[in-house]
Amino acid sequence: MVERTESSDTAALEAHAQQAARHRAYLHTQIAKSDEANPLNLPTVQRWEDEVGLAPILNRRVLELDALPSPATVLQALPLSDFARQLVVESREETRAVLSGEDDRLLVIVGPCSIHDPQAALDYARRLGTVRRELEDDLLIIMRVYFEKPRTTIGWKGLINDPDLDGSHKINKGLLLARQILLDVLDCGVAAATEFLEPTSPQYISDAVTWGAIGARNTESQVHRQLASGLSMPVGFKNATDGSVEVAVDSVYTAAQQHTFFGIDHQGRAAAVETLGNPDCHVVLRGSSSGPNYDAVSVADALSVARSRLSADSLGAHGLIIDASHGNSGKDEIQQARVVRSVAARLAEGERGISGIMMESFIQGGNQKAAPLAQLEYGKSVTDKCIAWPETEDLLRELAAAVRARREL
Repeated sequence: MVERTESSDTAALEAHAQQAARHRAYLHTQIAKSDEANPLNLPTVQRWEDEVGLAPILNRRVLELDALPSPATVLQALPLSDFARQLVVESREETRAVLSGEDDRLLVIVGPCSIHDPQAALDYARRLGTVRRELEDDLLIIMRVYFEKPRTTIGWKGLINDPDLDGSHKINKGLLLARQILLDVLDCGVAAATEFLEPTSPQYISDAVTWGAIGARNTESQVHRQLASGLSMPVGFKNATDGSVEVAVDSVYTAAQQHTFFGIDHQGRAAAVETLGNPDCHVVLRGSSSGPNYDAVSVADALSVARSRLSADSLGAHGLIIDASHGNSGKDEIQQARVVRSVAARLAEGERGISGIMMESFIQGGNQKAAPLAQLEYGKSVTDKCIAWPETEDLLRELAAAVRARREL
């Protein structure tokens, strides 16, 4: 594990985050004390719109715009170690090789549904690192390190949005905490995967990410297709929530093209972003509201769609990843383990087209309701149910054995 010391840049960022949190708390305290129906009318709420005479027409549904540090400032204060930088470079290349079939290992993306506790995340990373090294001849293991959670309606939106799990939404703090967790995971010798939800957050963390996901709710989003076209790592697009694979394949095709769109630069300034296109995108089958799609027929059908629309030499046409959670298991950790074992058995029998598998796993199995950290059970998910660590180890070894059996056919 690489030892890190706090720099003056880091201390300044943390002080800024604390100041932003105090200001936010003061603002909401003033609102709570007032009988004013519209908090924008409070004299204690100072807004630029008031100063320039635009208050009656601009940002009438926005309470506060809290300035964030620039991506460059955060990356300078919390840089990748030389070891972590090399791990990211090598693991991205290995991931491409597995997805293209040049490397006959299986890609396994495994870890908590979401990260909410830095200590438990690091504990899990150390455990996974040991198994990763043991099985590296057969599996390319990457840890799920997910900080942003898309919600069907409302709920906890992830560690970046609400790091204290109490509705205080200290995004300044969450950004720094998320990046530090990624650095710690990498320094354990474990590559990281994450889902990209907010279009600006990748500027703060994507240099530490080996594999990215675009979730089912965002697969059809032009914003996320454009985002993926500029990301520096392989990206998996999940099938839509209604089960549509065509939408995901369209996303793979679109993300491979060049795009120009609104974004931010490394200094946090609004910018016109021009991308080269990302040729390393592919489909992830995650089931749907109608049921699972991890079976052999669904895999074959999905690959048929991909190969009819994508170039023959593309990663998306070669194979896909199966997400054992979500619609493929009804978000039940017991069924999720069954899905993994089903896939392992099919791999051992020689089924082609499955380049990787995803599973949600944590130290303890199951889940619990999100709450401030002191009120939670250690190592248990606050979002979807996860497979417990002991069974995760067993499943990883079964997947490795399946890869070895496939080689012998």
